[in-house]
Amino acid sequence: MRVFKREAWGLRGALLLAATAAAAASSNELWLARDGHAAAQIVLPAAATAVERTAAQELQLHLEQVTGATFPVVSEATPKSGPRLLVGNTEAARRLAPDFDPAAAEEDSILLKTAGDDLVLAGHPQRGALYAVYTYLEDTVGVRWWTSEETYVPRRPALPLPALDVRYTPPLRFRESYYLDSFHAVFKTRLKGNFSSRTRYMLEPLEMIPEAYGGNHRLIHFKGRNSAYHSFYELVPPDLYFRDHPEWFSEVRGKRTHKNAQLCLTSEEMRRELTKNVLALLREDPGADIIQVSQNDAAGRCTCAACLEVEKEEGGVGTASGPLLRFVNRVAEDIEKEFPRVFVETFAYQYTRQAPARVRPRPNVLIRLCSIECSFAQPLESDVRENRAFAKDVREWSRIAGRNLFGWDYVTDFSSYMLPHPNLRVLGPNIRFFVKNGATGLFEQGDALCAAGDFVRLRHWLISHLLWNPALDDRQLIDTFLRGYYGEKAGAALKRYLDFIHDRAEASGRTLGCYEENVTRWLDVGGIAEATRLMNEALAAAEAEEARDPAGNKGLRDKVLREKLSLDHVWLINYAALKKAAAHTGTPFMGPEDPAVACRAWIDACARFNVKAHRETTTEQTFIEYQKKLLEKCAKQG
Repeated sequence: MRVFKREAWGLRGALLLAATAAAAASSNELWLARDGHAAAQIVLPAAATAVERTAAQELQLHLEQVTGATFPVVSEATPKSGPRLLVGNTEAARRLAPDFDPAAAEEDSILLKTAGDDLVLAGHPQRGALYAVYTYLEDTVGVRWWTSEETYVPRRPALPLPALDVRYTPPLRFRESYYLDSFHAVFKTRLKGNFSSRTRYMLEPLEMIPEAYGGNHRLIHFKGRNSAYHSFYELVPPDLYFRDHPEWFSEVRGKRTHKNAQLCLTSEEMRRELTKNVLALLREDPGADIIQVSQNDAAGRCTCAACLEVEKEEGGVGTASGPLLRFVNRVAEDIEKEFPRVFVETFAYQYTRQAPARVRPRPNVLIRLCSIECSFAQPLESDVRENRAFAKDVREWSRIAGRNLFGWDYVTDFSSYMLPHPNLRVLGPNIRFFVKNGATGLFEQGDALCAAGDFVRLRHWLISHLLWNPALDDRQLIDTFLRGYYGEKAGAALKRYLDFIHDRAEASGRTLGCYEENVTRWLDVGGIAEATRLMNEALAAAEAEEARDPAGNKGLRDKVLREKLSLDHVWLINYAALKKAAAHTGTPFMGPEDPAVACRAWIDACARFNVKAHRETTTEQTFIEYQKKLLEKCAKQG
């Protein structure tokens, strides 16, 4: 873990520290640390859980870095001798907050309460104490976990006892921001993520959250080509079953098939076999709390007479969610007998996105709604045609499923991670839209392959905070990260760059899908030139700050260069067209003099920043081949 020395960590944290210091000074100077010496003890329950011990260790570690003092960790059997940081569900916490019952608290609930010279940091038994500690360290002390390797810790040899009374339950039970940095379990936990997904698009190993850090909600992870999702053929593989049971698979244009198809959801015999296979998987992995029973990532729904009759009953032919949900409900009913705490999850995706008219999800069925067809330049709750249709479906599902909705949102450009993707302004509104409509979980599918991409560190940090507390001001969070991570001057310059490209995307009136091959639909040569000028301004600011204080700002130039890769990529893939357009319009040409030289430099930078993918892929070879083709193209244009 790299600890920043720079103290540009955001106005909100500074104000909190000032407020708590003032409160301490006005209340007989109650201090946790003075002059680099601990004045308080960290107190654990007599029979502390593994999570409570971890919470105490995390608190001790960070407070030592903040104050320079070592805070002893003791059992609550130790006689009181000054201020106490009561971590977990101690007897003292129960006396000081008698109206808070951890056993009855909702999942991930936290309590931060100052009582006399004690500070209670407690919550739900599974993760509450840990999340309470992280909330105190971040919101009150000012610690910032920017990335899995970069943390800002304020230097405060005098640390006051704050006056706190915070009770909070996150509205989302399942929270996952799916970026490469989220594969680091401790970092994920510090940002209060609690769900770990595997998909077929993974180039790096995924760390599951250890039980000592509260563990994570787990979906059964299939081993085949579809990984965790799109599970019909994982559960009923055609190579095992189709020859003897073609009637278990889709009838398409009068013929049974398994190619680009689904299962026949009115086949009772198939349902029994699938249920048997589901139960076997759950017995192998008793810690899992969700299993997918979902359509394949293809069309080809079954159109046999029985399936079409169910569609008619559920809203008309084409209402394919009807047969799907009836089928999943039957499976879930059988699963519940042996695994009452397991959710069976299914998709409302593409051809099944429209809610059915009659059937309702069972209490142990989750509906995963997917926004893949939407525009991400505008909020989901906007009047854009693509979004209007999706929002209507979300509201309809909310009406019949209540809190059994799980959102799958798309927050990157899967066709080109290495291009600007101006969707930062919709991230907060979209999360709040799902929450408003009763979502119990959100999977924010970002760029989990690329170490650079388009501001992936900012995106993961921002989304993680919003998943924990959707009421936070997303614009303020963006400002906090930009100035804290890149420094005041470079951060302000990057803010101008981001504001410019977002303004241009909005002014263009264009939609922005999650499979965009280029930026030229919404950004012309003049806009690309201005974006380049603003990015160069940020780079110059970073270079000046690093030169001024090489130790305190080490690596700042590289941070901005890493973000500049996406804009450099725009010039490389559009070089000839942009040069011609600049000449035609009289716009200053801001691209490189020699595209081949620039392309080699870009490839070298990608290697230095450990970039292994430029788009959705299953192999690193895809990026190697892309680099060769891009270099050939640039050499011809020079």
